Amino acid sequence: MFNSLSDRLTSTFKNLRGKGRLSEADVDATVREIRRALLDADVAVPVVRAFTASVKERALGSEVSQALNPGQQVVKIVNEELVGILGGETRRLRLAKNPPTVIMLAGLQGAGKTTLAGKLSKWLKGQGHSPLLVAADLQRPNAVKQLQVNGERAGVPVYAPHPGVSSEFEAATGDPVAVARQGVEEARTKLHDVVIVDTAGRLGVDAELMQQAADIRAAISPDEVLFVIDAMIGQDAVNTAQAFNEGVNFTGVVLTKLDGDARGGAALSVASVTGKPIMFASTGEALTDFEVFHPDRMANRILDMGDILTLIEQAEKNWDKDEASRMAKKFADQEDFTLDDFLAQMQQLRKMGSMKKMLMMMPGAAGMREQLENFDEREIDRVEAIVRSMTPHERVAPKIINGSRRARIARGSGVHVSEVNGLLERFGQAQKMMKKMAAGGGIPGMPGMAGPGGFGGARKKQQAAKGKKKARSGNPAKAAQERAEAEARRSASRSALPTGAAFGAQDADFDPSSLNLPKGFEKFLGK
Repeated sequence: MFNSLSDRLTSTFKNLRGKGRLSEADVDATVREIRRALLDADVAVPVVRAFTASVKERALGSEVSQALNPGQQVVKIVNEELVGILGGETRRLRLAKNPPTVIMLAGLQGAGKTTLAGKLSKWLKGQGHSPLLVAADLQRPNAVKQLQVNGERAGVPVYAPHPGVSSEFEAATGDPVAVARQGVEEARTKLHDVVIVDTAGRLGVDAELMQQAADIRAAISPDEVLFVIDAMIGQDAVNTAQAFNEGVNFTGVVLTKLDGDARGGAALSVASVTGKPIMFASTGEALTDFEVFHPDRMANRILDMGDILTLIEQAEKNWDKDEASRMAKKFADQEDFTLDDFLAQMQQLRKMGSMKKMLMMMPGAAGMREQLENFDEREIDRVEAIVRSMTPHERVAPKIINGSRRARIARGSGVHVSEVNGLLERFGQAQKMMKKMAAGGGIPGMPGMAGPGGFGGARKKQQAAKGKKKARSGNPAKAAQERAEAEARRSASRSALPTGAAFGAQDADFDPSSLNLPKGFEKFLGK
């Protein structure tokens, strides 16, 4: 979503690297580029003005002029200001003291409210709640049916007493306000602790439908009113958000379609203009593509600083602890890393979601965005097919895989033999690295680690250099003097040692014949 903005800001900050002091002209040029980047990203003009004014004021102040690295300090200022316009801090759902907690969804038609209702219900169920979906959108064709399908996929019950309309030519007859009210009562009866009410979308700021949303709010007294907005809507996001804020007084914002390739300025405008926090973000079509919105993490993503915390949370949520313990024990015991282990690790990664999305959360991912965009998620399926086409013995001992076996594996997995060769070659390198790490050798080539290219290798080179003899001088006179000095040192060291046996001085009264040695051995013990 923020690829264009991220690239523009990253290239702007590159010009500040290595400067020990920033002049006013440097600051003006940087702020001017930031302003252009934000306007190109469809951020609202008032938000851009306030943002750049604050950045310029702080950049010309003492916190930059006294910094050891002014360029990094400017990046820090921009990061903090981005966090500010995105809401400042993470806002959680406010749960009712007396269940059920009532959540009402509102927004334009096509923003993705019904899909979001399914995602939110699945997320709440994963948090240990017992949600109920209420189908109060009786205007859009098949909206009730869509919510029922999403509820079934999420494993959440749906309250839908009215079927709604099935085509755009059919007039709506149900009462959405009554359905919403009855849905809350149904949740109390069935002991659901959260109710999610899906309301009708609007094609614009429709006074009649806005009044309907206000009536639903008055009837069910929701604890949260979430305004669902398409992140690709552009400049019109601000006007739409203000109209809904006046009509239903929403308490939080949910951004959908954050996985799109549009400029995404709506996300940077809505929270600042309305003063209402962004609470959730939808990042894909699957029900699991849903996450809590963290302003600081999103600012880090925009500035290409990565989002390691979200990666860790996804790993903790999806990683099999028993499998992790088994691999840790195997690593500690220095056992061989097999293709079965490789397959198990790949399956664990698949549970975390899209590899492309995970890699884009790594710091510095913008530098390899083109390669990541061209990354084929199906490559993981091909690798898994290759490994599964091997026999159990081949997975444990890949060295036995000869030409005929490789051809058989390629036929079984539907790939070329070259792909099998490439996988085995990469696996061999990974296996060597795992062995070296398990033996305490560290990662090859990593500074601070033992091994070639690391500090361990440098230490061996130093020791080898220390053991080498000093080269003799090319001057004959000086070389002769050096030889004489060396001989004198050797003579002095020999005279300092006691004469006799190797393990001590020989006694003057010592008689070699008393040792019963072999004939002729006495000459080696002569005085």
